[in-house]
Amino acid sequence: MTAGQGFRGAAAVVGIGSPRYHKRGTSEDSALTLILKAILAACDDAGADPRGIDGFVSYANDMNEGLVVGASLGVREVRWSTMVWGGGGGGVAAAVNAAAAAVATGQAECVAVYRGITEADDGRQSYGKGHFPPLLTAHGIVTPAQICALRTQRLLEAGGVPRSAMEALTEVSYLHAQQNPDAAAYGKPLDPGVYADSRWIAEPLRLFDCSRENDGASALLVVPAERAKEFAQPPAYVLSGVQGAGPDWSEQLENDEAYTSAGFHPALVSRMWNTAGIKAGEVDVVQVYENFTGPAVASLIDVGLCPPGAAAGEFMTADNLRAPGGGLSVNTSGGNIAEGFVHGIGLAVEAVRQIRGTSPNQVEGAGVSLLLGGPMAPLVSATVFGSETAL
Repeated sequence: MTAGQGFRGAAAVVGIGSPRYHKRGTSEDSALTLILKAILAACDDAGADPRGIDGFVSYANDMNEGLVVGASLGVREVRWSTMVWGGGGGGVAAAVNAAAAAVATGQAECVAVYRGITEADDGRQSYGKGHFPPLLTAHGIVTPAQICALRTQRLLEAGGVPRSAMEALTEVSYLHAQQNPDAAAYGKPLDPGVYADSRWIAEPLRLFDCSRENDGASALLVVPAERAKEFAQPPAYVLSGVQGAGPDWSEQLENDEAYTSAGFHPALVSRMWNTAGIKAGEVDVVQVYENFTGPAVASLIDVGLCPPGAAAGEFMTADNLRAPGGGLSVNTSGGNIAEGFVHGIGLAVEAVRQIRGTSPNQVEGAGVSLLLGGPMAPLVSATVFGSETAL
């Protein structure tokens, strides 16, 4: 058995909860209340007793600690409570992986993975707090858009990736959102001319290359695989989970080669595929964290799903990325760009929906669903979900 393969299929997601997104700053509920509603919705979805949850995991400096969430739910016992370090959405898949590790090793029986944000509680740019060291701020780099714009420009100029690859991701996100009544962009299709004329946020990123900021929360319930069929919904098994950063990737240190990468270094990618027991070409559908379109394209290149250089433009087209019918369907709920942004937790929920067959843009027969978190963030992570037939 290779390292990590004992983890394969040892845990499963059996419940998801994702109440509607609110426009930034408009939620009448606190972030904690939204999180509790999301967890209760996940319990209703699974047919689970909320008092039976005994573990809690969040990420990206979520202000709502697991012990507080557990007390608010009235759980019988808290056996596992953890926070994934790292800014941005790099921890979204890592949080699922931490929950899977907890139940796979007997540290907990039912772990809630959650993330909630409101502007009233967290302020603007809650995803960037604490991750702008003096090396950046001394030169006027104070927002995620600026960091990712510099790397994206390098991706275009030195990496030879055409801008059309970024445009295609925005286009398909808005196309998918039109089939998702819960998406912030539902009923608001994006005209290509509007995209092209939209203002610069940080060149080469225009307004519609950027994710939204929303008030909201989502949650997933993770249990040991042997208990998965006790619940009401088809389980999404965790086939593989990885997180980390390479030796040349940190808050202040990146070499020239790594600068245009999303951070998914070769050793991490190799572990992901080897543990899952699959190759890149066997993935049916992808949810890629797109704080901005450029980093998301870099993620797909890093993990071997999209070719580098000019060929990325041929691969990254709306027709190839859309569901159903595309060669590799991406961000099928609309993603951070068009569904809603709560630090990417909605992408995790959609990755599970695809395995269940309940996505608003369902990929027929999806048996392997990949979640990629945190491109160009201090930490990156990934989770490979599979149906029972993929085990």
